[in-house]
This record gives sequence, C-alpha cells and structure tokens, in this order.
Amino acid sequence: MSRVFLASIMCFAGCLFTTPGCSIELTRLPAGFVRLRDIDETIVQDIRYATATNFTGAVVPGYQAGECILLREVAEALKLVQSDLRPRDLSLKVYDCYRPVRAVKAFMQWVRTPATPGEGRYWPRTQRGDLVKLGYIASNSIHSTGAAVDLTLVPLTATQATPFRAGAVYAGCNAASFAREPDNGLDMGTSFDCFDKMSYADSAEITAEHRENRRLLLEAMLARSFKNYFREWWHFIYVGVPRLAKAQDFVITK
Repeated sequence: MSRVFLASIMCFAGCLFTTPGCSIELTRLPAGFVRLRDIDETIVQDIRYATATNFTGAVVPGYQAGECILLREVAEALKLVQSDLRPRDLSLKVYDCYRPVRAVKAFMQWVRTPATPGEGRYWPRTQRGDLVKLGYIASNSIHSTGAAVDLTLVPLTATQATPFRAGAVYAGCNAASFAREPDNGLDMGTSFDCFDKMSYADSAEITAEHRENRRLLLEAMLARSFKNYFREWWHFIYVGVPRLAKAQDFVITK
C-alpha cells in the first residue's frame, strides 16, 4: 500500500470521526512529480511564496504549504548536487521549485497594480511597472513545468535564519547583508528575488567574496546539468530531460 493512498485513507477516517462535512485535500501529485523531501530531506527548504516574505508582501496563490515539488529527474539531480557539496561543508537551500500557473498570473497582476508608499526593497533602482520588460517577471515560467529551481548555499551546520519581522525596516535587496532582510545563506551580494543588475550572475558590482560564493553555486549546479539564468544568480533550469513537461496549475500542499 503506497504512502499517498494510506495518507488519504487516514485523512478520510479523520473526517468521518471528527468534523462533519470536512473536506479532504487531495495530496496525490501528477505523474512525474515528487516532493523534494522524499528524495533528499537534507536539502533546506525556505519556500518564500508560501509566506509574506517575498516581493508581493503576501502569500502567493497556489502555495498552501512551503513544500518544494519538482520533476523526479530534477529532484534526483539536486540530490547529487547536495552529495557533491557535503565534503565542502555546504548544503543547498531552495527558495522556490514548482510554481503553479495561477501564481505566475498573480505576479503579472501584481506588476500592473500601483505600488504603495514604502515599497521598492526588491527593486531599488527601477520601477515596479518595468519589471516585466526588464526580464525579471514573465508571463510564462519554466517553474510551472517542475524543471526550474531557485536556491542558494548555506553552511552545512547553519543555524536557523533570524525570523522576518513584519513592520521592520530592511534595506534594499542590494544593500550589505547585515542590513537586508535576514537569511542564513552565503552572502551572494543580493537577497533572493532582487530585481536589480547586482543580481546578474556576472555583475561587476559585487565583491570578490560574493563572486566566489556565486562561483561555488554555479559550478556545483553546472556539474549536474543545471543551467543558470543570467539575470538571477539563484535561478537554475535542469537541462537533463529531453523535453519540458506541460505547465501545471495544481496547488502546493503537504
């Protein structure tokens, strides 16, 4: 009996004997998709769009849980990267994996909505309305196929990041690490989802330390058939599958 089937039976039984009329959340994934923790539970997960700690300032539609879901081939390739990094006392930390189509549409709607005073931490040197034409936000995302992942490196023995404090004043995403929103990853020169030229993989504005940290991440990912998107040091596409799957819109749950 599979774990998914057993979990569904237990959920159904719980509904029968607890709250009348409760709904059952279907947890079965489409064919070919897996939860990363079922492939490698040592990879740290910090799924930002399941929280308000992201550029929209709210939980993104389709993210009912902070769970990394990917195509099986992609998850297994990340497991190999994690194994390669372990002797260096490093670990992967994922920020985003599969992204429902409804989330992509929500991003496009967000771009068209006027910014409110005090926003701009994630786009410190541009305008919110220009983020699509500058290539930071797109109407279609390979994330929706399960073949893309956003991630960074953390020390293998890293302590948990300081919690994000609602209402706190953080510096722009391209500011010094101590002034930006908290993160326990290696300092890459910008935060995740920083819509700024400093996020370009080969930015000339970063320090030697930032450049070395990015090199470690890039080389580890390239070795296992991942390709980097040049505008975002954190974004990688797995090129080890013969063709991309169809974009999906199922909700992310546990």
